[in-house]
Amino acid sequence: MNSMIEHCKQEMPYEACGLLSGRNGKNETLWKMKNIVKTPTSFAMDVNQMALTFNMMKQKVEQLTGIYHSHPTAAPYPSKNDIENTHYPKAAYFIVSFAFGTSNVKCYRIKNMKVTSLRIFLLD
Repeated sequence: MNSMIEHCKQEMPYEACGLLSGRNGKNETLWKMKNIVKTPTSFAMDVNQMALTFNMMKQKVEQLTGIYHSHPTAAPYPSKNDIENTHYPKAAYFIVSFAFGTSNVKCYRIKNMKVTSLRIFLLD
């Protein structure tokens, strides 16, 4: 979780984005991705970088478990754009917000344009 928050801080004032992978639904590896649109209100991952990352996940025998991005000035809730551009309905979607002066992380499942809040469990 700390690595994800740090990555998002480093990309301020723009949105940061990345992928999470692991086994059995547990996030084990964080993959920092390049936000090719470089704006404070949206993100888009580089397709070639994503393909390389999915290959590395396969080599590690891991699966995509989550996708994260930041909201530098907005609440940690999926925007209309976030919901419309969901391509991995089995992934957990983490949003790191800095809108209220400190980091606030929320997690959601987004499937068929429906947003469901998920609990975050931190394991040692």
